[in-house]
Amino acid sequence: MLTTLKLTQQLVARDSVTPDDKGCQQLLADYLQESGFIAEPLDFAEVQNIWLRKGKQSPLFCFAGHTDVVPTGPIEQWASDPFKPEIRQGELYGRGTADMKGSVAAMAVAVRRFVSDYPDHKGSIAFLITSDEEGPAQNGTVKVIETLEQRDEKIDWCLVGEPSSTTRLGDVIKNGRRGSLGGKLTIIGKQGHVAYPHLANNPIHLAMPMLAELTHMQWDTGNDFFPPTTFQISNFNAGTGATNVIPGEVEIIFNFRFSTEVTADELKTQVEALLDKHQLQYELEWNLSGNPFLTPEGELVAAAVKAIKKVAGIDTELSTSGGTSDGRFIAPTGAQVLELGPINATIHQVNEHVNVKDLETLEEIYYEILKALLS
Repeated sequence: MLTTLKLTQQLVARDSVTPDDKGCQQLLADYLQESGFIAEPLDFAEVQNIWLRKGKQSPLFCFAGHTDVVPTGPIEQWASDPFKPEIRQGELYGRGTADMKGSVAAMAVAVRRFVSDYPDHKGSIAFLITSDEEGPAQNGTVKVIETLEQRDEKIDWCLVGEPSSTTRLGDVIKNGRRGSLGGKLTIIGKQGHVAYPHLANNPIHLAMPMLAELTHMQWDTGNDFFPPTTFQISNFNAGTGATNVIPGEVEIIFNFRFSTEVTADELKTQVEALLDKHQLQYELEWNLSGNPFLTPEGELVAAAVKAIKKVAGIDTELSTSGGTSDGRFIAPTGAQVLELGPINATIHQVNEHVNVKDLETLEEIYYEILKALLS
């Protein structure tokens, strides 16, 4: 049986920049088939996904993760080749070590060991692995879940291997995530010469009073699990390139990260009402990439908290902070969803790395969670 370190190294050595898988999923399938898992490729468009399952009984425990990684950035800034994993001073360097090939490897090794130790375990175990988490996330986990729902194949507990830890492995687990609602707003004016503003209508000037009000609005006050909803402008673009031309329109890209205290439709209604209040001519495109979800304290949370305490000796913190994850596609099916993985300090950065000892500790934590729920 491979160690978590060795399997992580094999996965990192495959340059699976999103949406390419580069053989990672086949490697996992080969490794898990020896423990009785049946592999079912579920590819959509250019995206490779795999559903691996052992057993047909409920409850169903699912490990979810992704084999795709973000681009490396400037290769010359890396201390070593990002796709030739290298250990230095107890840290394993390479793209995807923390996000999230280390977690995927720890999951696989933990399951192989658990199945060997408990061949008559309760329920079933599955893996949902995609190569479309770091990209648009349109043909990955969301499509696999749609397939499972169509055939009434229900996940009871789902552990996502996203790097949730902050300063020490296991110090934070995510039992929910905020929703993400994006918008592309175009304010329409009239182009003209800056020397003759009475013959034009400057869309930047038109937008400013509305934006001042929009950026100071309070959307909600949050709750015990979520901070208040936030609004941020990420891009503001106008102009023709000439300094003496009033532009004809301005494009504004913005995003809400919202709690369970407000819905996406309510946010849309408030924004559109504000635009109408300021009597603006506008075009507005919305993109809802995920609603908020929350897994309250129950069997999965209790098993994870207990496992972290036993293996790492620390009390973990439940959190809903951070960005989105594929958990947003799984939670609406009724599954309990939790994110637990390595320290996230270097994810998406040059010289991404994970502590070698943490990989083995993470595998042990996953093993103890399986024991608590299925032994």
